[in-house]
Amino acid sequence: MKIELHELSPDPDRFQVEVCQGLKRSQKELPSKYLYDERGSQLFEQICTLEEYYPTRTEAQIMAAHIEEMAELLGPGVLLLDYGSGSSAKARLLLDHLRDPAAYLPIDISREHLLRAAVELARDYPELEVRPIHADYTGAFELPPFKRVPTRRVAYYPGSTIGNFDPLPAEQFLERVAKVCGPGGALLIGIDLVKDPTILHRAYNDSQGVNAAFNLNLLRRINRELGADFELEQFKHYACYNPRERRVEMHLVSQQDQSVHLNGMTIHFEQGESIWTESSYKYTLERFAEVAGAAGFSIEQAWFDKRRWFSILYCRVQGA
Repeated sequence: MKIELHELSPDPDRFQVEVCQGLKRSQKELPSKYLYDERGSQLFEQICTLEEYYPTRTEAQIMAAHIEEMAELLGPGVLLLDYGSGSSAKARLLLDHLRDPAAYLPIDISREHLLRAAVELARDYPELEVRPIHADYTGAFELPPFKRVPTRRVAYYPGSTIGNFDPLPAEQFLERVAKVCGPGGALLIGIDLVKDPTILHRAYNDSQGVNAAFNLNLLRRINRELGADFELEQFKHYACYNPRERRVEMHLVSQQDQSVHLNGMTIHFEQGESIWTESSYKYTLERFAEVAGAAGFSIEQAWFDKRRWFSILYCRVQGA
C-alpha cells in the first residue's frame, strides 16, 4: 500500500555535531533521541513487553478501562498527532474508539519503523487518512496538508516519554505542542509517577539484559554511521534512581582507561567514567500540572491505575 511520507528528517550532520559536542563535556552525554534507530526502536518494543517494565502494561490497563471516556473527550472529526509513534500500537485503541477521525499523523525519528507501521495502519484503517511524518519531533516542524478539515487537533504522547526531557526543555516542548494543537486543541499524555526506587531499578535493569542492549546499541550506531571505534564490550549499562531529581539516569560506564576516535577527535575515558544517555523523570501530579500550565495546558481529567504508579492526563490548550 502506497504511503506518502512527509519527510522532515534532521540535517544528516546534526547527529555527528551533537555526538561530538556531548562527548566533549566534563560529564559526557548523548541525546536520548538517538537511541531510536531501527534496531533501537525494535529493542525498545521488546523492553515494553518485559515483566519488570511496568509502564507499558500499566498505561494499557488505564487506557482499556477508560477508553470510552477518553474518546468522548477527544470528540468526533479529530486530527490525531502521535508524537514518537513507534509501532503505533498504542494509538490503535484510540483509533478504534474515536468517532470519524479526520486523519492520523504518526511522527517518529526512526524512518523505517515509521513507514512499516504506517503501511500496516493504512491497510487496517482504509477509511482513515494516515500521513506519517519523519522528523525529530523534539524541535519545531511543519504539518503536511491533509484532505479533511478537522474539528480540532489533539496530540497523543503516551509512554511517559515526556520524562526524557529535563524540566525546562519539557516545558518548552509542551509549549510547541500547544501551538501545533492551537485553539480548541488538547493533549492526551502519559506520565510515570514517583514510586518505590526498587521498582524503578528493576524496570531499567531487567534480568534479560534488553535495557543494556538498547543502551549499548547507541554506541554501535555511532560506530556504524559516524565511523567511531567504540569497543562495546568495554562499556557496561548502568541505570540508577536519583531521588533528589526524581529521575532514573541511564549511563554507559567505561570498564577501563581507554581512548575512542571519532571525526578526528580522540575521546579519553577513565575507568568508571560514564556517558549519560537518558533521563526518565518521575512526576507527582502537582509537579506536572506546574510544567503543563507554564506551557499553556490545563489538566482537565486524570486517570490512574489502582497502585497509582502511572497516570494518563487529558489537557486542554488554555483559553481554548
